[in-house]
Amino acid sequence: MFTAKDILDRFKAAQSHKEQWRDVYKEAYEYALPQRNLYDGDFEQDSAGQAKGARVFDSTGVNSTQRFANKIQSGLFPPGRKWCRLEAGNAIPPDMKPIVQAKLDEYTDKMFDVLRLTNFDLAMGEFLIDMAVGTGAMTVEAGDETTPIRFTAVPQFLVAIEEGINGNVDNVYRRMRMKGEAIQAQWPSAKIPDDLAQQIKAKPTENIELIEAAVYNYAERQNEYHLVVPKGAHQLIGRKMRKSPWVIGRFMKVAGEIYGRGPLTTAIYDIKTLNKVVEFLLKNASIGIAGVYTATDDGVMNPQNIKIVPGAIIPVARNGGPQGPSLQKLQSASDVNLTQLVINDLRMNIKKTLLDESLPPDNMSARSATEVVERMKELSQNLGSAFGRLTNETMIPIVTLVLSVMNEKGLIDLPLKVNGLEVKVVPISPLAQAQNIEEVGEFMKFAQISASLGPEGQMAVNAGAASAWVGDKLGIPQNLRRSQAEIEAKMQEAAAMAAQMEQQQPGSVAGLVKSVA
Repeated sequence: MFTAKDILDRFKAAQSHKEQWRDVYKEAYEYALPQRNLYDGDFEQDSAGQAKGARVFDSTGVNSTQRFANKIQSGLFPPGRKWCRLEAGNAIPPDMKPIVQAKLDEYTDKMFDVLRLTNFDLAMGEFLIDMAVGTGAMTVEAGDETTPIRFTAVPQFLVAIEEGINGNVDNVYRRMRMKGEAIQAQWPSAKIPDDLAQQIKAKPTENIELIEAAVYNYAERQNEYHLVVPKGAHQLIGRKMRKSPWVIGRFMKVAGEIYGRGPLTTAIYDIKTLNKVVEFLLKNASIGIAGVYTATDDGVMNPQNIKIVPGAIIPVARNGGPQGPSLQKLQSASDVNLTQLVINDLRMNIKKTLLDESLPPDNMSARSATEVVERMKELSQNLGSAFGRLTNETMIPIVTLVLSVMNEKGLIDLPLKVNGLEVKVVPISPLAQAQNIEEVGEFMKFAQISASLGPEGQMAVNAGAASAWVGDKLGIPQNLRRSQAEIEAKMQEAAAMAAQMEQQQPGSVAGLVKSVA
């Protein structure tokens, strides 16, 4: 078991490594997510209530980042809908798969019934906003009777991580502050030392800095949970745990790096340039509206006694020759049309990088199913490898933790091993379905071509296996589909009925087999 000193040393090392990312993440939050930016205030200085976004002159980056998170959520984790399915893995014998799948479909329904009672949709939205920068962090923990599972999206500013084997995030450290009087209520098992207890008694409402750590001890091969007070190196909690409650998702990752790089790290260059161009344009517009004037210093007019508000007066020797006007407006040399072209190009680049594009535009009339499929297909192509990382680092861990909590609460009959062999998590969200529908469409073309090739071509398609495959691709529940044994029994029943009718009325039962079952 790690000691408080071990945890603090590991946390300092992880935090020191994270500081290398401060400039990258700070700019992204400052220009695209100013309301979620904690880097300006820092942890030691409370940033609550601060006016943020002083350097943001264009809202394209802010709006497109929010639309990016909304588009990923609607494509992978649509609110109020099922976005994955538990399926029997290859370790399950083929003859047992229909029975196991029916039970897994029941667990899938129950899991989403539980999720609808939680704050999952809200937490996932905040999680994906942080992932637009590069790294998202969320905890999945048991709740109360009203909210069975509690999801908490933690700003990545407060989190430091360490990788283990195979690039997995094994250790997560979270900085937090809490009123001293609330520590015991939050963690009833916390062992508060005497000196800290006296401090809390003297100042119960004073915030105390805490380090929460979920780490894996390779020496003892166990997950551990620690709660440490850095000041004094007091360990309030140190215990084993079955599974870490953290879900750490990274949009994309460069080899050798721990933290992720999101689309904002690419779009930030155009966002900063756009902000500077708009800033200059606004300054030029203020000059065009208020004006800047020159005044001749001819002994008659005293510029010190003249006020033009808003505006400015610049004393000069003369305006346009020896007999020029005493007061003249200063002409602006900017080209508004050229500036607008630059702004439009920058906005298009930002929207393209953040996947904030629509085909066709969203403001058109009601869209058809084909258009929605094409839109999801385009989003899947633009995501590329990030789709697989979102599935493996976010979707599967969330499902695993949710099932673990449900098992602890007795909401499912038996623990499930979500390892891909016994039970696997298959995405059925709109983004995943777009790929499946494309595969089903290709198969239907093959079936149509085979049907046109005569009897031999028709025999090339295994109708029973094809029906089961299409049902799996479309995520159809097992209780709505007949098993292969039931299909064979129905076919035998239909053949027997056809033979009986043929004996009674020869030639009058053509097509009866098609009408049965």
